[in-house]
Amino acid sequence: MAKGVEFDWDDENEKHLAAHKVAPAEFEQVLNNDPIDLAFDLIDDEERYRSVGLTNSGRLLSVAWTIRNGKVRAITAFRASVSDRKAFLEKPK
Repeated sequence: MAKGVEFDWDDENEKHLAAHKVAPAEFEQVLNNDPIDLAFDLIDDEERYRSVGLTNSGRLLSVAWTIRNGKVRAITAFRASVSDRKAFLEKPK
């Protein structure tokens, strides 16, 4: 993701991430630390993406996000699944 991208945060998505024990800063770090894009879906006429990557502390997370009003909006984030972890570890260097 390009540096300088703005993120869209509010109580709703911050609380959702907190329920999965993920901080907004960790979500942003994943997208800024060269994640692997795993999936793309069109849900309710909104493009949604799923990526996996590392936080600055080395935590491997799966994140789902969209672009809304020109900003990246977090949908969810959680500890990477076994299959997401495998995809990340097998990425070309």
